[in-house]
Amino acid sequence: MNKDTHIKLKGDKVIEQIPSTKDKALRINLNENIYGIFAEIGAGQETVRHFFRAGGSSGTIAKAMSAYDKDFSDSIYGVEEDGRYVTESRLKKMLSHESSLIENRLSRKTHPNKIFFTYANTVATIDFAKQFKGHGWVGIRYQIEPTEAYNEIIIHIRFKETDVRLQQETLGVLGVNLIYGAFYKYNDPKRLLRYLYDHLDKDQLEIDTINFSGPCFVDVDNRLMSLQLVKNGMTDAVIFDPQGRNVLPAAILYKKNILALRGSFRPVTKVNMDMYDESLKMFLKENKVDPDNTLVIFEITLSNLRSDGEIDERDFMDRAQLLCSLGQTVMISNFQEYYRVVEYFSKYTKARMGLAMGVNNLVDIFDEKYYRHLSGGILEAFGKLFYRDMKVYLYPMIDENGEIMNSETLKVHPRMKELYKFFKFNGKVVDIENYNPENLEVFSREVLKMISENKPGWESMLPSGVSDIIKKQELFGYKKNQLVEKNN
Repeated sequence: MNKDTHIKLKGDKVIEQIPSTKDKALRINLNENIYGIFAEIGAGQETVRHFFRAGGSSGTIAKAMSAYDKDFSDSIYGVEEDGRYVTESRLKKMLSHESSLIENRLSRKTHPNKIFFTYANTVATIDFAKQFKGHGWVGIRYQIEPTEAYNEIIIHIRFKETDVRLQQETLGVLGVNLIYGAFYKYNDPKRLLRYLYDHLDKDQLEIDTINFSGPCFVDVDNRLMSLQLVKNGMTDAVIFDPQGRNVLPAAILYKKNILALRGSFRPVTKVNMDMYDESLKMFLKENKVDPDNTLVIFEITLSNLRSDGEIDERDFMDRAQLLCSLGQTVMISNFQEYYRVVEYFSKYTKARMGLAMGVNNLVDIFDEKYYRHLSGGILEAFGKLFYRDMKVYLYPMIDENGEIMNSETLKVHPRMKELYKFFKFNGKVVDIENYNPENLEVFSREVLKMISENKPGWESMLPSGVSDIIKKQELFGYKKNQLVEKNN
């Protein structure tokens, strides 16, 4: 057994033997049909050197190159509109260009059994001042059968190490894992995703975006793959757009005014959309908020997705489909505390932010138990939450006595009263006043129960068109046949 081979144990039982990086590269090299190109920009040719060193590389490597000079790179792959090089667009051009070359230069008559691939990366490692740790796009375009169309796996990574050499080594191992997984684990994308971290640690790099495409992945929903990134601890948050496409958080959040709404959205009710509509109107009236540079995020936390300790993927997809159908941008995160959401957004923007929430959520924010892990406790958390240009837009609720609860009447722990008054007095918490009182009687858990039990009347509790989407796509346990049987 190779000394670098890792073994996973469950108790005293070996459940999985992970081949070493060298063994992975060697297995690829010894497959007489796998043949392709390595094109690496920005961090040296770190992936291909593993294949050169493993032995037998002449049967695998058609070409290895690094168009390091910008003019050479532009001449080969074209000029990017934004002038940048470490972008998804650049990576896709590299994959497309090199794949075309191998198809044009190698005759299928001469190589009828070859399955071609192009591996590419475009990366920026840590800068000299160590201010920016670096990031990159990594991808593979490949065949499983000689006559089959190409598949693609594209990922975005962020380095966590603070040494260029270490980042280069990490990139090389990741590249081998990606190529090996693409050829030998493509039939199980979730496992393929986990194997990207073979011989790597999550303290070395973060994977915050992944997209699968091609005939091997026709049944793969990339939103579900995004969920796996958060679930596996590979990243803290992922974002997908209204079309259901995974998008790079840095690209969509960069310098934006951000209004975020956290909820279960199970399903989206009139309360959710009333909160969205009214808080957005208020947010857009704020000073320094540009309507053309504003992004609304519907956030679902990982803990909100768990059912009996496990994540219900069908339930997740129901929520994702519904929110996307309503034209919303969705973020899945592992941020239980609100201050972590604001911290996350602050990595990408210094513009004004807003959080829209209900009374119960705000009361929870002032509960000290959520901040015991911080050395500065609740004061540290609130410093991170409110020190930026941020406001809370508060949606009211009805208490057990039928009274309206808002920012003036809500009750926090006696020790938190003065702290709450401070933020309230300084305008950090404002009430949504132009709400629809009828919506205060709507509760998503009751709606969900009515849907699953096929009880009538739930449609009126949802925004226009939402019930039609639920019925058409049979979301949240709605069954057309059961309703027909019940009516008969």
